[in-house]
Amino acid sequence: MKAKSSISIMVTAAALLALSVPVAHASKQTDSRIESSAKQSYIFKTYLKTDAIKIQAKDGAVVLTGTVTESSHKSLAEETVAGLPGVKSVDNRLETKDAPPAVNSDAWLLSKVKITLSFHRSVSGLSTEVDVKDGIVTLRGVATSQAQKELTTDYARDIEGVKEVKNEMTVGKAAKSKRTVGDKIDDSSITAQVKTSLLYHRSTSAIHTTVKTKSGVVTLDGTAKNVAEKDLASKIANDVNGVKKVINKMNVQ
Repeated sequence: MKAKSSISIMVTAAALLALSVPVAHASKQTDSRIESSAKQSYIFKTYLKTDAIKIQAKDGAVVLTGTVTESSHKSLAEETVAGLPGVKSVDNRLETKDAPPAVNSDAWLLSKVKITLSFHRSVSGLSTEVDVKDGIVTLRGVATSQAQKELTTDYARDIEGVKEVKNEMTVGKAAKSKRTVGDKIDDSSITAQVKTSLLYHRSTSAIHTTVKTKSGVVTLDGTAKNVAEKDLASKIANDVNGVKKVINKMNVQ
């Protein structure tokens, strides 16, 4: 009886081991895909390309280490990785290369304004020059129309901490943007841009919302104080690079 029992245990153990091998292999493949997808994402290739970020995934748990040039890049990297398929958690250990600027300082505002403008496709954010002194933002460069110039002003003015905006942009034919075509921007990068935009804009920073993206279609959920706030969240999200459509399921308090 003991011999049969020992054989039975050995057979069971062998069966369990056989089952665990493909599971472990699948988990390793998923981790490898997460690391590769993060590095190939629009956010990492466009905004974080000069940062030294190391991505390590194990069983869906991701650890980010290394340095970034701007403090805003820390959360941007985390949001992008968190939106990738198979990611269960993100441990963000990234450090800013230099001492991060104080909140609402000119350097802090400069970073927020530049990155926010670059997220929106209706303005030429990547070619707009931004200067900040004593909370006053000065914009220079070329806008393709008066409407675009005014929208650039509106977006900059709506950044938390900005006191005033002086728009010295000229209206003319701007250089063609080298920005990635919208339908080629991955969903996790779109989600990261939308979340960051809603957070940085003064008018939507206090909104409690969740953002999900599938094939470029963004779904907003959560709560808004009123209909105007809900509509503004849709407007801001709809103008983010790569967004094809916005479905707003937010509840009005």
